[in-house]
Amino acid sequence: MADKHPYVHGPGALVQVVTQFRKSFPAVVNASTLQKLGFAPKNESYVLNVLRFLGLIDQEGKKTVEAAKAFTLHDDAAFAKSFAALVSKAYADLFELHGDAAWDLDSGTLITFFRSHDEATAIVGKLQASTFKVLAAYSGHGDVPAAKTPAAKGLKPAAKSVSKKGAEAVKASASTGGTEDVKGGKGSSVVGLTVRIEINLPADGDQETYDRIFKSIRENLLNG
Repeated sequence: MADKHPYVHGPGALVQVVTQFRKSFPAVVNASTLQKLGFAPKNESYVLNVLRFLGLIDQEGKKTVEAAKAFTLHDDAAFAKSFAALVSKAYADLFELHGDAAWDLDSGTLITFFRSHDEATAIVGKLQASTFKVLAAYSGHGDVPAAKTPAAKGLKPAAKSVSKKGAEAVKASASTGGTEDVKGGKGSSVVGLTVRIEINLPADGDQETYDRIFKSIRENLLNG
């Protein structure tokens, strides 16, 4: 068992992996496996640490006997019971301290435990707590967050169309070398211009990550 409790940067990746593996658990799981599935981009090692911590894969990434037993159970209740046994075994120190009440501990209590046990920072403690809550949900204690569908590679938001009038204005300005468009033989100050800003949000980011991104956009672009 690892000395410190593992974590993921957002529940999305872990939800995707557990949901997918209930359908089909590969014989070997490594970074390449997750990349092919489109899960946890650039954060594969964090998910793998959780899977190893739970005893679902060994150090070489091979599926364990325990994982095979749990993830072949089709009935949700049966899977939850089997998965709960794996989680409680991995988090033995937490359950030794709180007993079965550990399943329903609030975030603040969990963060306190993980920070004290692992000497973790506030951010890491929060991520450890949220990771445990996802595992607890699959164990029948709480609601499992909705899994996100991996974004198709190369897919970008469509640019806002320039109006026909604006396009003609820019074309006329370019052909004459001036900054005014031509309308009925007279100069006009109307110029069509579209600015497109693309924001690629991390698929496994949490609310705090998104808030920082949009705060930076507001301060440096909108109000800059």
